[in-house]
Amino acid sequence: MARLDGKVALISGGSKGQGEAEAKLFAQEGAKVVLGDILDEEGKMVEAEINETGGNAKYVHLDVTSEHDWTAAVRETVDIYGKLDILVNNAGILLRKGVEDTSSDEWDRIQEVNSKGVFLGTKAVIPAMREAGGGSIVNISSIAGLIDSGSAAYSASKGAVRLLTKSTAVQYGPEGIRCNSVHPGLIETDMIEHLLSHSEDKAKWLAKTPLGIIATAHDVALGVLYLASDESRYVTGSELVIDGGITAQ
Repeated sequence: MARLDGKVALISGGSKGQGEAEAKLFAQEGAKVVLGDILDEEGKMVEAEINETGGNAKYVHLDVTSEHDWTAAVRETVDIYGKLDILVNNAGILLRKGVEDTSSDEWDRIQEVNSKGVFLGTKAVIPAMREAGGGSIVNISSIAGLIDSGSAAYSASKGAVRLLTKSTAVQYGPEGIRCNSVHPGLIETDMIEHLLSHSEDKAKWLAKTPLGIIATAHDVALGVLYLASDESRYVTGSELVIDGGITAQ
């Protein structure tokens, strides 16, 4: 039996990178998937790929900073598939700047997408999950939400996601709604492509990673799949670190 048979999942930032990998893996495991993003052309391509390979997916436009967009995405998910069981708050942006180099506008933008976006998504899905009798929310944080990353605004936003996860888990656990955070390390996606563009930079990051490898988006998606599935039915308010050992040092 597929691990997500009968489940309906909504994934933000689903047009590429980790979100795309999660959407495709979830569909392979039997879920009906709604993927949201602001990259409409790319998102529709992912939708087509999933449907052409036997899955069941629908793309919706979703700006995670818009409460209206979240409300519409949840409504469309329930209208199409009848319920909503899983939310993956995956959308995020990166800014690699220290405190003094970060402008007020840059700070606000990072918090708006990475932190407020997760809050709005969580708030939007709770009524639908309550109606479904429970659910699983998986928030994509980062090792930057656990340790210093040299990126002030980004780390603050991902730390906020970590603690919001715990608040959600405690508040909604009695209703059968679980909430966990995932903390990836160095993952091969477009978002960190510039960090690996030079061989010396790549060597530096590999030297920081005990396993000595860079993960793929699929590696992270496998962890997200576990937290989304009923296999983790007794797991809530926890952090799943997928970082090759970086934070163990």
